[in-house]
Amino acid sequence: MTPLKKFSNLTQRLITALLGAAGIVFGIVFSEWTYFIIFFIICVFSLIEFYKLTGLDGLVPQKTFGTVCGIAIFCLSFFIERGDISYRYYFLIFPTVSCVYMIKLYKKFERKPFTNIAYTFLGIFYVAMPFTLFNIAAFENYVYDYQIIFGCLFILWASDTGAYFAGTLFGKRKLFERISPKKSWEGFIGGAALAFSFAYGLPYFFSSVGHEPTIKSWQWMVIGVIIIIGGTFGDLVESLLKRSIEIKDSGDSLPGHGGFLDRFDGLLISAPFIVAFLEIF
Repeated sequence: MTPLKKFSNLTQRLITALLGAAGIVFGIVFSEWTYFIIFFIICVFSLIEFYKLTGLDGLVPQKTFGTVCGIAIFCLSFFIERGDISYRYYFLIFPTVSCVYMIKLYKKFERKPFTNIAYTFLGIFYVAMPFTLFNIAAFENYVYDYQIIFGCLFILWASDTGAYFAGTLFGKRKLFERISPKKSWEGFIGGAALAFSFAYGLPYFFSSVGHEPTIKSWQWMVIGVIIIIGGTFGDLVESLLKRSIEIKDSGDSLPGHGGFLDRFDGLLISAPFIVAFLEIF
């Protein structure tokens, strides 16, 4: 039992959010190495939670292999984008993850080995790859810039916060009742309004602290749209996963928030779209 259990759920949620956000923001802003440590930890715990959830549903994915592969891909991407090693090492990803087929040959008495292989891949693709893609957004010409990661997280947090309070106070019309009965259109609109406010204000914030904004105002607004929509779908997708296993939270690591997947599910869907947008436009 954690010390926060004696408080109400809302109080737990606020304390965890404030402490967690402070640690993450410090890590992102201080240096690329503290950024790496923060997201390495988030990636590790998210992978562990995912494979634990699939185990609860009677599946037998390669938990250790999938977790190690996901972490290795995240680390590989960081060092490539930082300029320490050649981008050619990206090609190591494909033969490495393909080893899961050979490993499964030595596992006896599995009824559905290819289903378990598929879920091993899903953990890598669904959880590790979005965090890996953020490494691309964090570096420009091998130089670390915290602005995009910082901004994306604050827009996501604004969207989640606005949706939570607007939904709690005004929520009546169900957004997607079949998957998540508590989500409402009022919450979605409240989250979108607060997220857009943050997206609009980010360039001015960076200028006020003496940094030339990395991307233009219109790009932040587009990222805001991606996070609002992608974050909502990310939450619904994770709710679908939990509903299929008949559990409420992905874990209990973060009091008031559930687990790491519960807290960062919005990034898992948003990150690929954000990075694709930034790289193309």
